[in-house]
Order: sequence, then C-alpha cells, then structure tokens
Amino acid sequence: MTTWFVSRHSGACAWAEKRKLRIDQFVAHLELGAVCANDIVIGTLPVNLIASLQQKGACYVHLSLDLPVEWRGRELSSAELDKIGAELRAYSVREIALPRGLLA
Repeated sequence: MTTWFVSRHSGACAWAEKRKLRIDQFVAHLELGAVCANDIVIGTLPVNLIASLQQKGACYVHLSLDLPVEWRGRELSSAELDKIGAELRAYSVREIALPRGLLA
C-alpha cells in the first residue's frame, strides 16, 4: 500500500508534513497507472480521475478547504491553509447515467 499526496503547491505539502501524515510519495502530477488497489491518494483531483482511482480499488482523500475568493490564483502557505480550516475528507465517487433531458 502506497500513500500518495498530489499537489504542485509547496504550502499544501508543508501542511501535510506538519500533520505527520504517513505519505510515501509527494507528486505534482499523478500517473493513474502507478496507483494500485489499496493505495491512498490525497489531493484535490478532478472527479473523473477520482472515479478511475476508486475503480482500481484505491481510496481517495480530499484536501478540503473553503477558499476565500480573494485568495484564489495564488500560492497558499501551510499557515494560511490552517487559517481557512483545511482538512482531509474521504469521498466515494462513481460515474452514473446523465440525467434525462439534459442532452437535446
């Protein structure tokens, strides 16, 4: 089992290190083929990638934060992530059929 932390942001990596999480691999980009069943992937990934990870039997843990609009588009420090209450939350994602009537 490998625990991956996926982020291109040094503040997010520092935030994880400060919490003494057991992280095996810090990566800026996740190659889906490198992830195995029972791996844990932590990050802020797109939904379609999360669904693919979970189809492989991996667990997805989201770095959840309520980002103020004025903070968007800039690097955040570990302290700023603490200030806005960043936390880890596990989610289950699966693809379903599109709602009826959505497509013309």
